[in-house]
Amino acid sequence: MTDPEPKKLSGRLIALTGLIMLATIMQTLDMTIANVALPHMQANLGAGQDQISWVLTSYVVATAIGVSLTGYVVDRFGRTRVFIYSIGGFTIASMLCGLSQTLPEIVVFRVFQGLAGACLVPLSQATLMDLYPREKFGPALAVWGMGVMLGPIFGPTIGGFLTEYLSWRWVFFINLPLGIVCVVGIAALLPETKRNTATKFDMTGFLLIAAALASFQLFLDRGQTLDWFSSFEIVIEAAVAVIALYLFVVHIFTTDRPFLNPALFKDRNYLTGSIFGFSIGVTLLSTMMLLPSMLQSLLGYPIIETGYLMMPRGIGTMLAMAFAGKLNRRVDPRLMMLLGAILIGQSMWEIAGFDLNVTSYLLCKTAFVQGVGMGVLFTSMSILSFATLPQTFRTEGTAIYALIRSIGSSIGISIVSTILVQQTQVNHAELSERITPFNRALQNAAPQIPWNLSSPGGLRALNGEVSRQAAMISYIDVFALMTLITLITLPLIFILRRPKFTASPASTESTAADH
Repeated sequence: MTDPEPKKLSGRLIALTGLIMLATIMQTLDMTIANVALPHMQANLGAGQDQISWVLTSYVVATAIGVSLTGYVVDRFGRTRVFIYSIGGFTIASMLCGLSQTLPEIVVFRVFQGLAGACLVPLSQATLMDLYPREKFGPALAVWGMGVMLGPIFGPTIGGFLTEYLSWRWVFFINLPLGIVCVVGIAALLPETKRNTATKFDMTGFLLIAAALASFQLFLDRGQTLDWFSSFEIVIEAAVAVIALYLFVVHIFTTDRPFLNPALFKDRNYLTGSIFGFSIGVTLLSTMMLLPSMLQSLLGYPIIETGYLMMPRGIGTMLAMAFAGKLNRRVDPRLMMLLGAILIGQSMWEIAGFDLNVTSYLLCKTAFVQGVGMGVLFTSMSILSFATLPQTFRTEGTAIYALIRSIGSSIGISIVSTILVQQTQVNHAELSERITPFNRALQNAAPQIPWNLSSPGGLRALNGEVSRQAAMISYIDVFALMTLITLITLPLIFILRRPKFTASPASTESTAADH
């Protein structure tokens, strides 16, 4: 449903855009805001180190499963009604998380929170594309992209501040005022869509994809802890994920009304954009988790300062998205997308050259460059991915698009975690081989620093330094790998078709001839 006067950007349309963006930020913020509060939750709830991670895992699994339902529930119950129930349910679940007294309680409420808010990101994207005409997709998707990207980026900063000065419970309580504003505003301003009460729910398809996603997420989360396929549990989880996914694919191609319409992937831009989105999930979202860990565990920054050092990335993203939406109407979005990917790759390559003495200035500079690249890339990628997709597939397409990116993120985090643990052990062993009484560099350094091979204290100090250096080399290896993955995906950009509505008047005819 299109706004009556989209070209004039009426006050109602601007207010709706702000509310939709706020709902998006609220949901994406909870992906990372609880990360820095985990140690405090662990102590308060009496949980073990391996158990407290369930607070994050339960939310991710529930969100992945819930997002796949977006197309059906919107078609069956209507867009505005789903928006209101999702935001309301998410807010209530957030309050219950903050009031939890035991680990099982907070895990159950995080599941409810993930399920309730799962459709907010794809639904917000589809709604903005319905409210704005195609020629204004750039600015609209730039605003939406801010909500998607700024939530996870500023999550650790906000979470660290609330935990430090209030309590870990406030990382959940903060959603109450946001939720109330969104529910009241959207109920008053967003027009309802037609409901299709005859829509049939493909229960078989849903159960298969839910089983595949849940098993796959557990496989990724617990694989490193249980030493992967040496564990019977991991073998079972991998087998269930593969079998369920295979049966799901067979099912959607053989049933009359499948849970996921395969026709979605006949659109070249949508298919290519989904693949690129997957790679972005692998590289960007995993490294967003990686940098705070490196800053705190290796470089010794406290939670608050770590959050401040991450802020330039968010500032760069906001500035880039503010201009990228308009520029994409004048410049080929594929070139903008290429520029963003190059900036991201360059920043990751620069991070791969860091050492333990890296300055705060250099950390902020690379974070800002990466943020600019993310803003340019994400806006252009969103425009290109949906430029040629029929409107009938829009809601379902945005849900699957978000799901694919989420799966990429899960795989990326698993890859990063595995490399860090394994390579740190390998690097520690290789560096330790060089620690001998005959090492001249060690002999020359010993008088100035507390490294003494003949005393227990000196050996402990030396082992601590070797461990730090081994871990830093592992972080460098990870960022070098992510740089390589970014470069490998660049050719995908040239497969995309340029949207006709982005062409300038002088080039309209040539653009049409090209395609």
